[in-house]
Amino acid sequence: MTDPRSRTKTLGVAPFRWGDLVRTKTVEQSIRDTDEPDTKLRKDLTAWDLTIFGVAVVVGAGIFTLTARTAGDVAGPSVSLAFVFAAIACGLTALCYAEFASTVPVAGSAYTYAYATFGEFAAWIIGWDLVLELGLAVAVVAKGWSLYLGQVPGIDSPVVQIGSVTFDWGAVLLIAVLGVLLARGTKVSSRVSAVAVAIKLGIIVLVIVVGLTYFKPANLSPYIPPSEAGERGEGLSQSLFSVLTGAGNSTFGAYGLLAAASLVFFAFIGFDIVATAAEETKNPQRAVPRGIFGSLLIVTVLYVAVTLVLTGMVPYQELSGGEATLATAFAIHGATWVKTIIAIGALAGLTTVVMVVYLGQTRVLFAMARDGLVPRSLARTGKNGTPVRGTVLVGVASALLAGFVDLGSLESMVNIGTLFAFVLVSVGVLALRRKRPDLPRGFRVPLVPWVPILAVLACLWLMLNLSVETWLRFLVWMALGVVFYFSYSRRNSQLRKAPVA
Repeated sequence: MTDPRSRTKTLGVAPFRWGDLVRTKTVEQSIRDTDEPDTKLRKDLTAWDLTIFGVAVVVGAGIFTLTARTAGDVAGPSVSLAFVFAAIACGLTALCYAEFASTVPVAGSAYTYAYATFGEFAAWIIGWDLVLELGLAVAVVAKGWSLYLGQVPGIDSPVVQIGSVTFDWGAVLLIAVLGVLLARGTKVSSRVSAVAVAIKLGIIVLVIVVGLTYFKPANLSPYIPPSEAGERGEGLSQSLFSVLTGAGNSTFGAYGLLAAASLVFFAFIGFDIVATAAEETKNPQRAVPRGIFGSLLIVTVLYVAVTLVLTGMVPYQELSGGEATLATAFAIHGATWVKTIIAIGALAGLTTVVMVVYLGQTRVLFAMARDGLVPRSLARTGKNGTPVRGTVLVGVASALLAGFVDLGSLESMVNIGTLFAFVLVSVGVLALRRKRPDLPRGFRVPLVPWVPILAVLACLWLMLNLSVETWLRFLVWMALGVVFYFSYSRRNSQLRKAPVA
């Protein structure tokens, strides 16, 4: 009688074992993999470079748009306090990322951390999630960059109609140029990013200084406006929190302040991408935590300063309606010239956002390819020490999305993907502390287990404020990921082929 196991092997089908799903890749093995000649990344980055990357990806066009809309429609002058609350929630998660990055200084960020703590299947799920989050973010932000390009005097709209197809050449051009820079090396990207960051920070400081000339303290009163009934979302467009509780649709007041914190939290999304560059950092145990916390501190100060100036320039009621931007407050005072300055600042801001998110996407894909969960060829590095094939693949896919697809409400998929990764990393700190207390940690989260628990609760609260439609799309994407894992990744896993004791 033929042995069923031999028949399975002959057919090339990997026999299913539950142990494969939870087999972890040791931290030591992950670090050894960074020395493979064909998949070796060049270590060029310092704590200053990582701080630049962090500021580059977090400070985008949101500082010119999100601040005004949230003040006018949700929180009033207390939007500045909402940014502080959001920064605290973000800082809790940042502590967890800093410990992981200093313990496992390997490309891949949350994907690599999950592989070391929860096993291969959980790592695949978070990697698949990051592919969605970062891939969509590159396309979405590139389209936003293109819109601001059309506001610069002398430049027509980059969106053109070709027959029945709408083509956004501005977004495609940006992705192509940044793809070439990233392929040349992360140090080159860091230098370009530093120039763009200097431009946008200079414009933000200019806006603050000019705005102070119109500042009236009376406009900040009442700091927390009385609560009002808000518009209730319907069907799949309402938040999951609203569906579960029937609440959550008031504006202003205490709840408006908390709701605003949920909204502006997304202005901080991106700091975690700093951790994806840990493998390319000279002294990751010290540089990565400094880069994460340094960038968070800088952007928090900027956000709070801009919102205080904005709500002191005009009564918050004049920013309502959903279309207000920072330029609206200046236009009310007749300073319409500021609109052009803001457009240039937004272009510089979004350029660096796309660059750093693009970098993060390629590094996550690189880590997954090195482990065999996606084709190994995507992990091969070129003479500049960068994964050129993965960079090209991400660029082509993002350019097609940005150039031809109306992404619309898909933007919120970026948010749910990020928060899901935050939750897993926060829980992972507790798991790795228990599983491997012997590991040397360049940075340790204080007050364990309370800080990781608070980080998880904060992220879950923010996820509940996302729409039911977003949750359904997220679950569909995860289901596709499960199919891909069992049809390809599990069979080609390097860990499965050469299990490590």
